[in-house]
This record gives sequence, structure tokens and C-alpha cells, in this order.
Amino acid sequence: MSQNHSVLTNLEQKLNQIVVGQSSLIQQLLIALLGGGHVILEGVPGTGKTLLVKVLAQLIQGDFRRIQLTPDVLPSDITGTNIFDLNSRSFTLKKGPVFTEVLLADEINRTPPKTQAALLEAMEEMQVTLDGESLPLPDLFWVIATQNPLEFEGTYPLPEAQLDRFLFKLLVDYPDQAAEKQMLLNRQAGFAARRIDISNLQPVATVVDILQARQEVKQVQISEKIIDYLLALVRASRQFPDLALGASPRAAGAWLQTSQAAAWLVGRDFVTPDDVKAVASPLLRHRLLLKPEAMLDGLQIDAIIASVINQVQVPR
Repeated sequence: MSQNHSVLTNLEQKLNQIVVGQSSLIQQLLIALLGGGHVILEGVPGTGKTLLVKVLAQLIQGDFRRIQLTPDVLPSDITGTNIFDLNSRSFTLKKGPVFTEVLLADEINRTPPKTQAALLEAMEEMQVTLDGESLPLPDLFWVIATQNPLEFEGTYPLPEAQLDRFLFKLLVDYPDQAAEKQMLLNRQAGFAARRIDISNLQPVATVVDILQARQEVKQVQISEKIIDYLLALVRASRQFPDLALGASPRAAGAWLQTSQAAAWLVGRDFVTPDDVKAVASPLLRHRLLLKPEAMLDGLQIDAIIASVINQVQVPR
């Protein structure tokens, strides 16, 4: 494989050394990065979500900004605003934190819909419009939004239209026993995640490496059989009896793209049915909508995705 592939392999190894016990999450996050899509990280507090994003941004030498979203955050706090300068008697643009390469939107469901919508144009169009002027965002503009699945009071769930603009929804689980023991041993030896000086971490990649890798991902071969298989899965989701909303055409395109990224990341230049299956849950879990009766029956969306995959025959 290419030099860019070995760079990404080093990046994955380095992330696993610093953020212990989240290897599957790290792999899926890198697939999203290669696919050029935004991510929702959902998990209880204290599972290393913010640390992971900060470390990743530092390791690729990406410009990083973090917004702590609360009910009083305004759209202009994200996008920026034109401020009148009394000395020059003209307006000057004060850019908001959205003008960055890696944007961490912490607790996105705690801010009102008007502020959530401020991210919509940026995420979809790669630009921000202020006072009628469209301002482009960096080539590697990447939004990672976090949310806590346990708190519902004082939150504003994202509407389906905005959820569909996120490529992946990744669930941050507790580390396994061995990994958690390693974390405790690290802490006993003096390592503290809160005090880690991320700026001292030695980068292992550059933003240019990531952008070049994205171009290589687009060259990964995907046969017509695999495209037909992927399309059959999309259509099966739309007809599944427990689902009120299936995968959208945007989801189908994203599925193709992330299957290529998954294949490239493991060193293949062609897509297999296993690549398509590997990205199904993170790609679909926030896009599919259960019927009310299915919710009452306690059905879980990941189990439904598995059922959809099982009912479509794998191409030979």
C-alpha cells in the first residue's frame, strides 16, 4: 500500500497507546475521517470522548477548536459576526470557532435548535454565510459532536434532517476489564488524562496526508455486485416492518464511501461484503426510525440493523 496508508496505521497505533481500551471506536473514527464525514460521539461522561478528539487533532497537526454548547449559546457564537470598528468606521469580521479544521461540539443536544442549525450550512456546504457573504471553510473541516445518552431534561434532540448530515454515530462504551486495569496502573504511575500536555505530543501525520488518503480511498474498487448488494440493503431498510424511516439516498452514498474507507484502512484496494457490513451500524443507527410499537416492544436499533443485514443474501 501507499505511504499514506502506513501514516494512517501509525496514527491508529498512537491513538490506541494514549486512549486505552477504545480500539474499535478509534478505527471507526478514522473511517469517518477518511470518508470526510462528521461524527456524533454518544457516551456517558468520563469515557474519554473529548480526550480522544483533542489527541487526534494534535497527531494530524490539525487546527482544533472546542465549543461547549449550552442553552444560552447563540448562532453567532459559533459562526462569528461582523463588528463595527469606531476607528476605521467599517465592519470587521470576527470569525467564530467554526472556522477550523477539527471542531468539537460538546453536548450538542444541550443547545436550542436555532443554534444547532448554525452548524447545518457549515456541515453540508463547507461554507458559512455572514451578512450575505459566503466564506469557505478549510478543506478538512470536520465536526465531532458529543452527547450524553442519559440526560433528557433541558436537552433538544437533533431533528432527523440534521442527524442525516452526520456520517457516523459512534457509541462510546466502557473499556473492558483489562483496559480499565491498565488505565488505573497508568494513573498510579503518575499519568493523568486531564493534565496531559497534548501540545507536546509528537504528530505522526499532517492534514495534507489525510486529504491525500481521502483521494486514495476514492480509488478503491467496488464491483457492481457489491453495489447491488448495498442497494438491496438500503431498500430492505425502507421496507422493514419495524421501521418508520429507512436509509435515505444520502445514506446510500455515504455507505458506499465508508465501505471504501474501511477497505483502504485494512490495506485492500477493493471492497468486500464484510466492509459493507462493518460500517452498517455506525452509519445507520441515527438515520433509521423505529415505529412507535417497536419502541414499546423494547426493540434496539442495532438489533434491527443486524436483522436487515441477515435478510439480504451476500453476493458470491
